[in-house]
Amino acid sequence: MRIRDHRKDDEPEINLVPLIDVILVLIIFFVVTATFDARSVLKLELPRATGEAASDTSKALSVLVNADGRYFVDDREVLRDDLESLKATLSEVAGTDRDRPVLLRADARTPHQAVVTAYDALGQLGFQRVMIATAPETRAAAPAEGARR
Repeated sequence: MRIRDHRKDDEPEINLVPLIDVILVLIIFFVVTATFDARSVLKLELPRATGEAASDTSKALSVLVNADGRYFVDDREVLRDDLESLKATLSEVAGTDRDRPVLLRADARTPHQAVVTAYDALGQLGFQRVMIATAPETRAAAPAEGARR
């Protein structure tokens, strides 16, 4: 009786299903953990004012307050709107540098209390160079001179 050797007939094959599963999980992981630019998401309508533009705001710590009163420090969102959470996030982002200028950008429709809370947190942490961002005043048409009496 002759026993046939089946090893010659077995062709090696690569199973792609686990590879596809791993790649899909990696894609989902990277999409979920990707950082997005907070400034492109937030639509702020700055209050209008006349005045001179600040000379150098490139190194300034950015504190954004949107119309709902939510805070964003540089690119990080403050999860709660209380004073302690804002102070913790400011301390994390700024570190020990209290001489760094701060640019406070608050929406024109922001509740006043949210802006006061931001000023309070900055003051308690020792920031002294706080600037508030505004949009330039639109020039209204000069009133037409009526007939003189």
